[in-house]
Amino acid sequence: MKKAHIALAIGVLCISIFPILVKLNLTPGVVSAFYRMAIAAVLLLPYVLITKRLKKIPNRLFLLSMLCGVIFGMDISIWNIAIQNSTATQATLLANLSPVWVGIGALFFLKDKPTVNFWIGTVIALFGMVLLVGFKIFLNFELDLAFWFALVSGMIYAIYIIISKNVLSHVDVVTFVTISVVSSALFIGIVSYIIGEPFSGFTNAGWLVLLIEGVVCQLLAWLLISYATQHMRATRVSLSLLGQALLASLWAWMFLDESISLQMAIGGLFLLFGIRVTFYQKKLGFKKHISRRVGE
Repeated sequence: MKKAHIALAIGVLCISIFPILVKLNLTPGVVSAFYRMAIAAVLLLPYVLITKRLKKIPNRLFLLSMLCGVIFGMDISIWNIAIQNSTATQATLLANLSPVWVGIGALFFLKDKPTVNFWIGTVIALFGMVLLVGFKIFLNFELDLAFWFALVSGMIYAIYIIISKNVLSHVDVVTFVTISVVSSALFIGIVSYIIGEPFSGFTNAGWLVLLIEGVVCQLLAWLLISYATQHMRATRVSLSLLGQALLASLWAWMFLDESISLQMAIGGLFLLFGIRVTFYQKKLGFKKHISRRVGE
């Protein structure tokens, strides 16, 4: 289990730079999502084909893996549009409501139901998120298209987590990620073509950002996060992913000279504590077990 925790932590670190890269606006939002998936697919697909891993997957799981890719592609495309057409903090806050949707979905579709600790941790973490982004953000909320895109993005992301959790119970991580990124790249590529976004003509900095998104934010990050999803509760994974907001603030402070206030620091502590609360269950269960043994 410790390996899964480490994988999740590194995965969150890798995706935490994504909002900053997208906010640079060096490439159109949807085509940026296409290259993120396409680069990861190009790097993974040859290995999977050579090792003939695809032949070992039943058709049902293959189709579900493809569905995950399409869903993830929808999420990334909508998220990119939202973050480029609203404030980064508003889009981040709305999209990061996904643990709530995952918890609700887990009640109906997963064997591991959300624990009391999960809901307590979610409330604490979301309160920390509010402190992190600042109360003023609520005064500036606009119910425009970007608002709804960011909100829907969190819901779609929750659907992806729930379905991928079920699929990863039967499919190895590398094969699942490969199928999902290939189908995601095809889906986003078609959408980019239909809406007329350019596939070339970017600056060198733009291409560099796309490469980082594909290798770090997608390939490395989601191999690690998928491994964690395979070995951990989906609710814990989804809530832990909120840590990317705190890390994104730190990246912005280090490289974009954005300030970190005392309120943001306190919010970050609440956020981390909320995530930590969700991991208490095993220790509490162990103590109960010991107390029963002592009482026998």
